[in-house]
Amino acid sequence: MAMLEVRDLVVEYGTERGPLRAVDGISFDLAEGQALGVIGESGSGKTSLAVALMRLLPGNGSLVGGSVRLGEEELTALDDEAFRRRIRWSRMAMVFQGAMHSLNPVIRVGDQVSERLRVDGMGKREARERVAELLVQVGLPAAIAQRYPHELSGGMKQRVMIASALTNDPPLLILDEPTSALDVSIQAQIMNLLKELKASRRISMLFITHDLALASDLCDEVAVVYAGQVRELGSAEQVLGSPADPYTQRLLASIPSLYDASPPAFLPGAPPDLREFIAGCRFAPRCPLVYEACAAAPPCVELDAGHRARCWRVAPEAAPAEARP
Repeated sequence: MAMLEVRDLVVEYGTERGPLRAVDGISFDLAEGQALGVIGESGSGKTSLAVALMRLLPGNGSLVGGSVRLGEEELTALDDEAFRRRIRWSRMAMVFQGAMHSLNPVIRVGDQVSERLRVDGMGKREARERVAELLVQVGLPAAIAQRYPHELSGGMKQRVMIASALTNDPPLLILDEPTSALDVSIQAQIMNLLKELKASRRISMLFITHDLALASDLCDEVAVVYAGQVRELGSAEQVLGSPADPYTQRLLASIPSLYDASPPAFLPGAPPDLREFIAGCRFAPRCPLVYEACAAAPPCVELDAGHRARCWRVAPEAAPAEARP
């Protein structure tokens, strides 16, 4: 049984021009001790997926459909208080993008990391010892607990945020582009830390990124999302080694290669406006392989065991008869 099962998740935001469906029917499984990379352009729905799972959507956002199971428990059936008390930070924690915006500048780092422990009733001395242990686990001196955020580098702040997420030993960690604001050398250190935590503590990870290289370094499986939908899902080897969906192929073609003299390919256009009704394939306006069948919305079909893609060309037998290639 999967650690996390998400089925047909739908997230909408209210806007002046009507509802914006940022997540539209996303489904996936995440096994214990495995990492799933969620890849896509800005605006594809990656962060909306994460904050919906954590029930941290802004006031104009709502989860309007779908199922989320953590172990054997259906999370959508829990009220907000039960979710806060039993799930958030205890069984599922999140590391947000941009640690510099997540830490209060006028409170010492140790007090911020220990806040959840103190709320749960842990004594001050015990909480202080637990924070020191966590900081050492993420590669920081215990004395960092006495410092203020402005005294730390970007990489140190991100390690503090990871330590904070681990306070209650959650079996599932959601990471929203945790290395996006860091330079390359610090980025490598954070990735090595995540790989160590995954191996030593068997933590399941949902790793959200726009960097395919980072996803290949950490993740066992990869989900490529576009305009709120999964375009391709499978093992890292399947998706990154033998991409079936044209969007995945174009993303990979945009990455410079050490062994190919041809320049990276540019992906023209922009994602669709999700406040507008989209009748056919959402990638069709940018797709070099578009044809008649793309006027209808393609299903996400299984190609091999655990490998799915959303394109009529990967399953031509499912396309309308008059428009088969």
